[in-house]
Amino acid sequence: MLSGVNLENEKSEGITVKKSENFSEWYSQVLTKSEFIDYGIVSGTVVFKPSSYFAWQKIVEFVNNEFVKDGVENVYFSMLIPESLLEREKTHFKGFNPEVAWVTEAGKSKLKERLAVRPTSETIMYPSFAKWIRSWRDLPMRYNQWNNVIRWEFKNPTPLIRTREFLWNEGHTVYASKEEAENERDFVLGVYQKALAELAALKGVVGRKTENERFAGAVNSYSIELLLPDGWALQGPDFHNDGQNFSKAFDVKFLNREGKYEYAWQNTYAISTRVLGAMVAVHGDDKGLVLPPNLAYIQVVIVPIMKKGSERTVLEFSQQIYSELKTKYRTKLDDRDYYSPGYKYNEWELKGVPIRIEIGAKEAEGRFVTAVRRDNGVKSKIEASKVKEDIGKAMEQMQKDMLERAEKLLKNNMHEVKSYEKFKEILKEKKGILVAPWCGESECELKIKEETGAKILNVPLDQMSLDDKCIYCGKKAKYVANFARSY
Repeated sequence: MLSGVNLENEKSEGITVKKSENFSEWYSQVLTKSEFIDYGIVSGTVVFKPSSYFAWQKIVEFVNNEFVKDGVENVYFSMLIPESLLEREKTHFKGFNPEVAWVTEAGKSKLKERLAVRPTSETIMYPSFAKWIRSWRDLPMRYNQWNNVIRWEFKNPTPLIRTREFLWNEGHTVYASKEEAENERDFVLGVYQKALAELAALKGVVGRKTENERFAGAVNSYSIELLLPDGWALQGPDFHNDGQNFSKAFDVKFLNREGKYEYAWQNTYAISTRVLGAMVAVHGDDKGLVLPPNLAYIQVVIVPIMKKGSERTVLEFSQQIYSELKTKYRTKLDDRDYYSPGYKYNEWELKGVPIRIEIGAKEAEGRFVTAVRRDNGVKSKIEASKVKEDIGKAMEQMQKDMLERAEKLLKNNMHEVKSYEKFKEILKEKKGILVAPWCGESECELKIKEETGAKILNVPLDQMSLDDKCIYCGKKAKYVANFARSY
C-alpha cells in the first residue's frame, strides 16, 4: 500500500528499491528522483514539475476539446466560498466539512464571515445559476471549469494519489428533464475512458457507486476504478447525477413550456491529477518512470557516443537526426560532454523518455541510428532516411503495448468469487478486485468492509441474470459488485 514518505535528505541516485518488494517506497522515489514532481513546502502538497504538468496539460487539452465539441462551455468561479452558502446544502456541507480549509482573517482584520477555500464548487456556482436561468429556453446550461481545489486530507497524504491540493475539471450541467440529465452520463464517462486509454494507457472498471460511497448530494454516482500493481484500487474519473437535490437547495428553477415553474435537473463530473499517480504506479519499473509517448514531455532523446577521433562526425550526424525529428516529435539532443553515455542512458530511463536514440561512429558512418524503447528495452536499427517514419511507428506501438499491459494487469487481478471464505482467502493472498454477488443491503456492505477492509468500488452497469446468493448474508443476490481495498 502507498503511504506518505518523508523524503528529506534523499539522494539523487537511481531507484534503490524494487517495485515488487517495497511498492510505497518505490513509488515515492520514482516520482521525485525522475523529477516528475517535488514535494511542496506545505505538508500534503506537491509541485508539478515540467514533465508532470505537461502530461496534465495534454489531458486537459484532450478532455476539453471533447467537451467543447459537444457543447460544454468553460467558465471560472471564485475559489472563496462564504460559509453561509455551504450551510444551505446540509448534505453537501456534512460531506466536506472535515476537509474544508477556512480563511478567517485578511491582513490584521478578522472577516465577518468565514470563507471556505474551494473543496468543490456547487455552492459558489449554483446561486448564480439560479439568477441566470429563467425559462426552458435557457437550458441546457452546460458549464465546466478547470481549477484547483483544497481538501485538507488528514488520513494519509500520498503524492498525486491523495493530496491536500489537486487539479481537476468540474463539470456542472443543468437540464430541463430527468431523462436529458441522465443521458449525459455515457458521453462524459466515454470521454474520460478515452482519455485514460489513449493518453495515460490505463484501463478501469466502470460502474455505479453504492449509497454509502456516492458523492454527498448526488442521487447516483458513477466511477471509473483503476487498479494499482499492489492490488489496491484507486477511484479515477467520476460522474454524479444530482437529480434535483442542489436545484432545490439553491432555488435553481425554470419556467417550463407549460408556463409552470419546476426545479432543474443537474449533473457534476470530474477527472483529476490523480490519474497521473495511477499512470506512474502502473507503468513504472525498477529503473524509474515509463511514460506513455502521448503524454511524454520529451518523446525522443538522442545520445551521441563520441569517442576520440569521431567526435565531429558523430555530433554532426546527431544534429542532422535531431533537426529531422524535432519537426514532428518532442525531441532532445543530449550533447553534454561532461557525462558518459552510460550515465545519460540511466538518467533518461529514470525520467521515462519513450525512445532513446544512440549514435556512435558506426551509426554515423552507416547512416543509421540505434533506437531503444523504454518500456521493453528492445533495440532496433533505423535507416536515417526512414527515421521520422519509423520512430513514429515505434511510439505508436509502444502506446498500444502499454495499454495492453494495463488491461492485462486489470484482467489478471479480477477474481470472481461466490463464497465469503473464498473472498477472504483471495483478498489475503492475491488482493485485486473481487467480483461477487451482493444482496444490495448496506448492512452487508458495511460488515464486509469492517471485517476485510474491502469496500464496494462500484456496481457494473451491465448486470447479468443472477441465481447466486449474497456472499455475506446468503440472501438472494440483486447485483454483482466490484469489491477491493481502496485508497
